[in-house]
Amino acid sequence: MAQTGCPHGTGTGGSKYPNLKAEFNAEPHVRGNLLMARAQDPNSANSQFFICFGDARFLDKQLYRLGKVTLGMEKSSTRSNAANPSAIPHKIVSATID
Repeated sequence: MAQTGCPHGTGTGGSKYPNLKAEFNAEPHVRGNLLMARAQDPNSANSQFFICFGDARFLDKQLYRLGKVTLGMEKSSTRSNAANPSAIPHKIVSATID
């Protein structure tokens, strides 16, 4: 997975806005899904989100599915450093929400 949205760039922070209340859906969590990240508390989603590089059905009904990547998922399969993603940071250069 690729996770982002932390204003500190460390993966440990959230925005200045209040956390979101839990709102889960029954959509299956599969490759290409864009999911809202949260801590152990179901009501802790804030600014972080992630993209699934593979199926993650163990997360079904535990996270909110925001959407799905429709173009460019082949890039996730060619990441040169998937075992240690922090060694070579990757960036989302552009995104479009329809």
